[in-house]
Amino acid sequence: MDMLNDNAEARDDAADPLDAIELQEMLLVLGDPVRFKIVKGLARLGEANCTRLDLPVSKSTATHHFQVLRNAGVISTRNEGTARLSTLREREMERRFPGFLKAVLQQQD
Repeated sequence: MDMLNDNAEARDDAADPLDAIELQEMLLVLGDPVRFKIVKGLARLGEANCTRLDLPVSKSTATHHFQVLRNAGVISTRNEGTARLSTLREREMERRFPGFLKAVLQQQD
């Protein structure tokens, strides 16, 4: 898990963190069951905040998982009032890892 945070911090100045991530790290990012559930939920809903995804963790833990996904470039987040809405970066993921996200989304929870 430290590898995810250390690499994300090293990429803070990068224009798109997804360009700097390697497949091995992406497997670690999406291999976590909570992050997998977030990605599947965002693929289904399009855009959502953490409350719409009914995650089995505390709000602070959910925030951490969203941050890992953002730092890896898997999702983008925008503020709307007091809500933070996240979106899966499907096109960017397909460009960086062709076919990978589609294969991940076909997996069962």
